[in-house]
Formats: sequence, structure tokens, C-alpha cells
Amino acid sequence: MQTGSDLGQNISLSTLQKENEQLKNRVNWLESILHHVPAMVYSYDNNTKTVTWCNDCLAETVGFSPEEMKGMGIDFFRDIMHPDDFKLAAVAQQSFINNKSQFGGLARIRKRGETEYRWLIGLEVPFTHDKNGRVVEIICAFLDLTNAIDTNLQLSAALSEILRRQNETLFNKLTAREKDVLGLAVQGLNNKEIANSLNLSRYTVETHRKNIRLKLKVRNTTELVAIARKIGFE
Repeated sequence: MQTGSDLGQNISLSTLQKENEQLKNRVNWLESILHHVPAMVYSYDNNTKTVTWCNDCLAETVGFSPEEMKGMGIDFFRDIMHPDDFKLAAVAQQSFINNKSQFGGLARIRKRGETEYRWLIGLEVPFTHDKNGRVVEIICAFLDLTNAIDTNLQLSAALSEILRRQNETLFNKLTAREKDVLGLAVQGLNNKEIANSLNLSRYTVETHRKNIRLKLKVRNTTELVAIARKIGFE
């Protein structure tokens, strides 16, 4: 004979089982969404640069299974990334060690067995932390720009605007005198002519131009003038 207590336990167990089933369905639904998102979504351990989870889009794009990615560690990124872009992996890693809130940009990757690279644009943010508040895992989302074929004009305009703003931010780091020197350099004046125009020594002008190149992250005068004109500095 079933007592009231037994009946209550059965109802409680039935309720828990129902809630558990609902929770499982919810998790499966959310995971299905992640696998159908038209972007590469994954997480990695910031200390070892090992992929800890990824959606189907990433696996299909790079030609590696999630298990293979985990087993390769940082060599996975070394294998798929363009040699000139692989250094970004270390830059991103250090950025989060330094408590940066996000890291984004462009990079080239290629699918396993292929030689042609694809351009990706993406963003990475901290996902989990240890008990001391240090970042453990990073979550990332990347889009394949080579597939953005329906909005080429908008894509070109967007990238140009992003570059302009970034260059403008760098330009704002210049001192007033450095801006004077840059303005004359853009007009085609050499160091001697700039020195005479601003009543400075040639050595001082050379020092200013060196500092300008460092701040604007350019290697020579040609790049310096080009970036200044992109900003709209005449």
C-alpha cells in the first residue's frame, strides 16, 4: 500500500525528471543554435592556446575535428594561420593576461590540405576566470569575409572607415609640434625646408619625424604621407 509520503516522493521524482528533460532539451536547442550560427564560434585556454570547444562551422572551415584541435594545442593555430598572422595568437594571449577586455581584428586562415587563405574578421573576449580573477578561457567569434559577397561595396567602405578611425586615433597621439611637422611633410617639404619654416634645427625635425613614425607605426616617409592623407590631413 502506497503511503502519502511515498506518493509525495514519486511526485517529486517525476517533477525532477520532467525538469531535467526540459533542461536537456534547452541545452540541446542552444547548442544547435551555436552549430547553425553562420560564424566560427569557439573557446580556448588562454594559457595553452588549446581549443576547448567549437561549433560545427569552425570544424568545417578548417577541416579539423574538435578532438584534433584539442590534441594539437597551439600547433592547431600555427597550422591554419598565415605565418605573418600567427604572431597575433601570442599578442592576443598577452593582451588577456594584461586584463584587456577584448581583442579583435583580421587574420588569414586556410583549410586543412588547401593552400589558399581566407580572410576572417573576429572578436575575442574573456569567458572564464580562476579564483584569482585571471582569465582562463577565451570565447571567440569569427566571420569569413570571403563569403561576404553580397555587400562588397559596404564591406569596402566599412573597412576604410575602420582604418580611418584607427589612424585618426594614432594621429591624436601626436604633439602639436609633431602635427606641424607632419603637415609640412605631407606638402612635400624635406627636413631642411621644414626646419626653416618652423624655425627649428634640422636635428629637431629629424627627431620629430622619427617620433611620428613610431607613433603612427609606419616605416618610412611614403607610408607616413599615405596614412596622413587617409586621415584627411593635408
